[in-house]
Amino acid sequence: MADADLVVLGAGAAGLAAAHFAGEAARGEGLRILLLDGAKKPGAKILVSGGGRCNVTNERVTADDFFGGPPTIVRKVLRSFDERRTRAWMAELGVRLKLEPTGKYFPESDKARTVLDALLRGVESTGAILRTGARATGIERTGDEFAVALQDGSRIVARRLIVATGGLSLPKSGSDGWGLAAARRLGHTIRPTTPALSPLVLKPGRTLAGRFADFSGITIDARLALHGPTGKPLYAWTDSTLFTHFGLSGPTPLNMSRHLLQARADDPSGGWRVTFGHPDFPAPADAEEWLRREADRNGKRLVSSALSSIFPERLAQAYAGTDGRLAEMDRARRRELATAIAALEIDVVSDRGYSFAETTAGGVDLREIDVRTMESRVAPGLHLCGEMLDVDGRIGGFNFQWAWATGYLAGRGAARALAP
Repeated sequence: MADADLVVLGAGAAGLAAAHFAGEAARGEGLRILLLDGAKKPGAKILVSGGGRCNVTNERVTADDFFGGPPTIVRKVLRSFDERRTRAWMAELGVRLKLEPTGKYFPESDKARTVLDALLRGVESTGAILRTGARATGIERTGDEFAVALQDGSRIVARRLIVATGGLSLPKSGSDGWGLAAARRLGHTIRPTTPALSPLVLKPGRTLAGRFADFSGITIDARLALHGPTGKPLYAWTDSTLFTHFGLSGPTPLNMSRHLLQARADDPSGGWRVTFGHPDFPAPADAEEWLRREADRNGKRLVSSALSSIFPERLAQAYAGTDGRLAEMDRARRRELATAIAALEIDVVSDRGYSFAETTAGGVDLREIDVRTMESRVAPGLHLCGEMLDVDGRIGGFNFQWAWATGYLAGRGAARALAP
């Protein structure tokens, strides 16, 4: 006889959502729902998200905000539980949200703890049981049931199983990729994983890009573009960018990281380039024309002074170098400076790894999942959700929205399959 009707592994965002919605769907059915987490205190990743504020969702969420799995499948999942339903659900849980100008929703308290406590209360209210300090070490299929081995040597048998143990990002929170390995052993295809939403580390040197560390602490809007081996731009993003002692952080570099890392993983032979540019100048020709107009307007003006109108002063001085007045620049130097303004090549040697990444790119192939219930097509009775899947969103609350949506489908789908 099974010890539980449904076991949910992982009490992060997706697991808590899955347990809550499973409990709601099974209310009155007498189902035994058990939520297990390896940490003594669950929800560590929720607590550190959004600078400790928890960016719950975004004002507008579409499949275009995500990468990895087929957009048609991602779209179906998001439609099942969209950002409006997330806001309504949070209100039901007692979490009052506020919309910021960036389109991000945060709890009015500005505390991630508000969200985590509400989720824990929500799970408890449905009758689902949370056990912490219960780390799973193995999953075995036994007929129509699943046996989950725990670190203390015990095991729990369940009629259905939801695995929501996350990817590999922020391993201190407990996300060490164990669930991905377990899914592989059960027959699933795992798309190659890399960090996503991770700061970029630049190669130091005497070049302008090599001296970016000198501007540590400066934040500007900038455009980063990824170019393939042929030079063709493959992805570009413009948003806030923070210069740091190691390289670049902030929304633009974080959003760029997954594309660069996945490209290098797919083709490590080289040839991938990243350029850094001012958002007002889509191409070097636009910056060159601006410099020409500035020279025509006031040729005696210092180049550094002109650049100070578009860059912070320290950065403007570095771009200008030893240049004197605008009228004294020859065509070759003007073209060189224009290229630096609009598309300065930067040498990204690495990212800061999973320890600093906000999420994971890659994971379980979505095509092996029935997205109506998040049930495995490979191992019936097994449901997968959250960061384990080959889907990752850009910065702005999108990864939480994916966690809520997939948790909703997995929890409700598992509970309904168990209903008498």
